[in-house]
Amino acid sequence: MRVVIQRVAEASVTIANRQVSSIANGLLILLGIEDSDTRDDIEWLTKKITQLRIFDDGQGVMNLSVVDVRGELLVISQFTLHASTKKGNRPSYIKAARPEVAIPLYHQFVEMLRNTSSRPVLTGEFGAMMNVSLVNHGPVTIWMDSKNRE
Repeated sequence: MRVVIQRVAEASVTIANRQVSSIANGLLILLGIEDSDTRDDIEWLTKKITQLRIFDDGQGVMNLSVVDVRGELLVISQFTLHASTKKGNRPSYIKAARPEVAIPLYHQFVEMLRNTSSRPVLTGEFGAMMNVSLVNHGPVTIWMDSKNRE
């Protein structure tokens, strides 16, 4: 499971010219799921995300979590995070999980993130063509892979 986490001043997702979700101060999380992902990957990532100290404290030091600042979270499914560009110029998405595997894991991730953070967690729509808008605050962007726990 891979995520790109962006600290945002605001973010929103629009589907078919209709805004379906928007957040103010918080985290935009782009989530890529692969076939080998399990509940353990979800548990590890949701714990890391909610405890990640990337918000400024009173001295301007990144020392607070999204929970500490009472931020919001927006989760967007993004299978392209598992793109392989090893051969040729057209990315391969063979490692990305098929919908029958990915959709239940996506919903588990969102629910566990809600439970772990006790914060609002909004979403886009799995598999939809979405337009995502954001104001990356900082900018702060962090990439994590549950198979490479650095």
